[in-house]
Amino acid sequence: MRKKYRVTLTEAERKQLVELTRKGKSSALKQTRARILLQADESKHGLSRSDAEIHEALGTAVSTIERVRQRFVEDGLEVALKGRPSSRRYERLIDGKAEAQLIALACSDPPAGHARWTLRLLANQMVALEYCDEVSYETVRRTLKKTR
Repeated sequence: MRKKYRVTLTEAERKQLVELTRKGKSSALKQTRARILLQADESKHGLSRSDAEIHEALGTAVSTIERVRQRFVEDGLEVALKGRPSSRRYERLIDGKAEAQLIALACSDPPAGHARWTLRLLANQMVALEYCDEVSYETVRRTLKKTR
């Protein structure tokens, strides 16, 4: 079967990958990806192994090997080793005004029948007072920790 993504390393890339695997100072995932690229290398000094042979040698899933090959060809060596950066952006659930109201609420006396404010009580009270549409106790915890 003909490969869609063919790995051909330059001497500099090959040297960098060999050093990376020999030092052992990087993460196991990064080292595995480096070994995949070294095994898949089709240059004159490379091993030029198939995905099945690399799977047998390294015990890595064939889909992982294919993905590393693809990332190397499309995005370069650094992305192949580190992976693509996440493009996911998180919207803030509590803005500055709601944060100030949360702190004021946490500093106030707890509701009747409670000795102190809990994170869940604070989260429920924030929604009840319509400071925000919804908020989890974990968001309340992070906000209070951040604003110690």
